[in-house]
Amino acid sequence: MSEGFLMEVCVDSVESAINAERGGAGRLELCSSLLEGGITPSVGLLHVVKQYVRIPVYCMIRPRGGDFLYTDREVEVMKTDIELIKSHGADGLVLGALTEDGRVDTELCVELLAACRPLPVTFHRAFDMVHDPVVALETLISLGFERVLTSGCDSSALEGLPLIKRLVEQVRGGISERNLQRVLEGSGAQEFHCSARSTKDSTMKFRNPCVNMGASLSAPEYSVKVADVTKIRTLNAIAKNTL
Repeated sequence: MSEGFLMEVCVDSVESAINAERGGAGRLELCSSLLEGGITPSVGLLHVVKQYVRIPVYCMIRPRGGDFLYTDREVEVMKTDIELIKSHGADGLVLGALTEDGRVDTELCVELLAACRPLPVTFHRAFDMVHDPVVALETLISLGFERVLTSGCDSSALEGLPLIKRLVEQVRGGISERNLQRVLEGSGAQEFHCSARSTKDSTMKFRNPCVNMGASLSAPEYSVKVADVTKIRTLNAIAKNTL
């Protein structure tokens, strides 16, 4: 992008994808179930999103919520998803895997990267769960990952700012309207990742309050989270004025 920065918006619906592009996003991370931190989207979702947006769409490859230590069968699912998603027009992929002691699973990542070629690959926020982020970053660079998603191994990018700055300096080569300027100024990062969502009420007229489709901590049945055009435009303006 000519402004010298790039905003990637994480989306899990066609409406959010369209809103993100309208708001000025330069790239999408497409996934399902943001409530779980994002899992692999359906091929149908990818296919329709690609019909409505022109910006690059990177797809999450994550077979389930929870940790990033995968069984052999889960790896089979990941490799199959990679092939399907590549064949349906993804512009890049987002994935990650760790060993039981919190290190990058180098062997598995090499296999997954080979399956992803020639598409670019981002290592997702599994990075925030590693034992030693400095060592992990060097590993990811040597493996050939294009970028790393991180909140600085903390609850938000603002809290993790000191580590983000250190990691940006090492490479040299979660965001909101309230903290973006401080994060950009303090870290020197040229790309940022956010979901920038607002709650949208369901259009259902009849509602049964006695039934919940998921667990007790799942999303409300009669509202959805959608990327907010106004929030994304605000973040874009902050970045333009900061960088």
